[in-house]
Amino acid sequence: MARSTHTASGRPRVSRNIELLLAEDVESLGKRGEIVRVKPGFARNYLLPNGFATMATEANKRAVVRHTDKLAKLFEQKMKDMQSRADAIGKYSVTLEANANEEGHLYGSIMGPDISKALKAAGYAVEPDHVRLDGPLKELGMYTVKIQLHPEVKTEVKVWVVPAAKK
Repeated sequence: MARSTHTASGRPRVSRNIELLLAEDVESLGKRGEIVRVKPGFARNYLLPNGFATMATEANKRAVVRHTDKLAKLFEQKMKDMQSRADAIGKYSVTLEANANEEGHLYGSIMGPDISKALKAAGYAVEPDHVRLDGPLKELGMYTVKIQLHPEVKTEVKVWVVPAAKK
């Protein structure tokens, strides 16, 4: 049942929520930098004393807007840099030598860290967790491996697994 717009005494209901600017992420309330409306007791007894929020003054609101604009520009630049890095990685092919038998089966396997190490040696900053493999590479041949630098920035690199030179 919906609450009426007036109290039992006939006065209009007034929302007494106050606006706060979150200084840290608060579960089930919001993320850092957001402006939220909460009950005065929650603000006075929990959020303000624990440093999770500050009062949302006009100066604070303007500072948050400036800060979020600056962060958006930095994020956009970072995404452009990552995309150009992904394009460069996509044009490169990795050649890895591995010991194999006559049928082409490897003694061991090639994993993400091996590919990452080869890319780093070539001058590309790719961490092992950026390399997306369905499973270890266990045979000689050419593979197309997915590289995910960011959830929105993906590329593929060709990996050649060749037999190691015999001594």
